[in-house]
Amino acid sequence: MIRNPWPALSARRRSLAVPAVLALVLAAACSNSTSGSKGSSGAVPTLTGGCAKYQAYAGHSGTKVTMYASILSPESDSLEKSWAEFSTCTGIKISYEGSNDFESQLQVRVTGGNAPDFAIIPQPGLLAQMVKSGKVVKPPAQTVANEDGWNPAWKTYGSVDGTFYAAPMSANMKSLVWYSPKAFKAAGYQVPQTWAELMALSDRIAKAGGGKPWCGGIGSGTATGWPATDWLEEVVLGSYGGDVYDQWVSHQVKFSDPKIITAMQTVAGWMQNPAWVNGGFGDVKSIATTTFQDAGAPILTNKCWMLQQASFYQAQWPKGTKIGPDGDIFAFRLPAVNPAVPSPVEGGGEFVTAFSNRPEVQAVQNYLSSSDWASSRVKVSTGWVSANQGVDKSLYTDPVDKLSAEALTDPAATFRFDASDMMPPAVGAAQEWKSLTKWFAEGQAIPKVAADIDAAWPQ
Repeated sequence: MIRNPWPALSARRRSLAVPAVLALVLAAACSNSTSGSKGSSGAVPTLTGGCAKYQAYAGHSGTKVTMYASILSPESDSLEKSWAEFSTCTGIKISYEGSNDFESQLQVRVTGGNAPDFAIIPQPGLLAQMVKSGKVVKPPAQTVANEDGWNPAWKTYGSVDGTFYAAPMSANMKSLVWYSPKAFKAAGYQVPQTWAELMALSDRIAKAGGGKPWCGGIGSGTATGWPATDWLEEVVLGSYGGDVYDQWVSHQVKFSDPKIITAMQTVAGWMQNPAWVNGGFGDVKSIATTTFQDAGAPILTNKCWMLQQASFYQAQWPKGTKIGPDGDIFAFRLPAVNPAVPSPVEGGGEFVTAFSNRPEVQAVQNYLSSSDWASSRVKVSTGWVSANQGVDKSLYTDPVDKLSAEALTDPAATFRFDASDMMPPAVGAAQEWKSLTKWFAEGQAIPKVAADIDAAWPQ
């Protein structure tokens, strides 16, 4: 399995708010010389003014494509803003639907003959399963050509058995710890640079009283448990490096292997330490019933000090929260458990997967794989990063996005894609979630947790 020092995004991690299709009228900025549909002669209309840049996608006015994903509000709001001008100018309506039950419902819809035109799939394992259903349509030539804007390994992530099916859409940085710079400064705490320093700081905070060092939540609808997979992945990568991580992803190294058992014990000493968690919510078991969206809130009320979560968690902070090195909230890179592992970075990614090859669907597919769309998304988003090399890095005005982009493009980093997303869905998007949830909710023994996950691996 090819790996690289570049990013990818596990985007099932979203808000529970009800999504809605965003209606934005941009007619003042864009105009067409015709209605945008092909005339009786079949000629493609000429787009003018601010719409001229979408000429390559013209000729499909009055059509609609459907898109299904796990991205919910508030992040879905910026997603829909990112293509609003394209939609207005081309006349192609993109009907978006987000669901917290995406992973399970996509399979139901595809096998039931009710597939969307597009699905934004965050797990290569799920992509492989969809391809095996025979319903996924290969991308058009322009989408394939747009892959030149990405590190070549991204094409591998969007491929199944050597055939390219899904263009990468976005990237995120998983290896972050959220904290309050203001609170740290007032207490005299320094951002830890090593795992030993992080553990020592956690112990110091716990003994000081007035708030637990860590808060956490793994609740996420039918995807409950996924944040715990990230904690384990961070420890495996940061303890043993990329080779063991890769062998674990392919099940050459099993969950019951002494290395993974040791990593689980490290996680337990960190996120299942009753003296350290779960600030603002309760005991260790409360982590299983706290949604990941709510998990960081106690940092703002000094009930907890730190939260390990990805860059996209930025969308969960309340409006008006000052985010930056001197603000209410910021983030630092999670250090390696083993100092010998150079700059471990875990990331995740989303892939635009088509179930139709209608002309308007292919037009949207081409646009969403372009650097123009990625730049549009950067302009309307925070907590969102693209690995498309055509995006001008000066567009990142948010300090967390800049931090993430630097880490994800660091050639010296030990980067790996989210392990559970790479594993077969029966494991990474099912049994591992369930077993790790039981681990937190019921205190199930580590050997039992590992054995149950190994048993779920497809033969």
